[in-house]
Amino acid sequence: MILGIDEVGRGPWAGPLVVGAVVLSDTSTIEGLTDSKKISAKRRAQLDTHIRQEALGWGLGWVHTDELDAIGLSAALRLATVRAVEAVSAPYHEIIIDGTINFLSDTTKGQYVTTMPKADFLIPAVSAASIIAKVARDTYMEEQDAIYPAYGFASHVGYGTAKHQQALLENGVTVLHRRSFAPIKKLLQDGSMKERVVTIKKSQVTAKSIGNKAEDEAAH
Repeated sequence: MILGIDEVGRGPWAGPLVVGAVVLSDTSTIEGLTDSKKISAKRRAQLDTHIRQEALGWGLGWVHTDELDAIGLSAALRLATVRAVEAVSAPYHEIIIDGTINFLSDTTKGQYVTTMPKADFLIPAVSAASIIAKVARDTYMEEQDAIYPAYGFASHVGYGTAKHQQALLENGVTVLHRRSFAPIKKLLQDGSMKERVVTIKKSQVTAKSIGNKAEDEAAH
């Protein structure tokens, strides 16, 4: 029984880091599992539903922007991985993390980890982890688009596209932006750049509560 782990959101300029963790049955019938970046958004959403329904266990670990800025990206990756693993109650005998870094090396589970480049393409449980993490993060960023409509978060989900860069120059930096990242730090050092403060109506969901809701979901 393999616990597959993968992260989404390492490189964006804005938004949370999310790690997915999934345990699949060895008789799983979920078809089409692969690297989440290789499939369409519609297909990812379909697979996300199947994974949550059929997996023996799954979890999501969230680290939001303020916390990431405070501890740094490396520590945030470790923290998000720990949070994802802690949300999984299903038994497993091996942990496979996509990539080359054992983010659980300083925990009691570190000895059970195998790191594997391209594991999200090769190992179904890791593919599933990649998919649920990407769908969760993309959904979160799409919801931020209603709160910060000038930034286009629904289209670029926080990555440093030309559209995103132009929105930053025109509107400033939001609470979603990672101040520890060089492009955002450079903007804030510009004396003419003022931080944008958006007043959110009571009927809207705050940026952080959406992620917290996802964090609080129990593994199935």
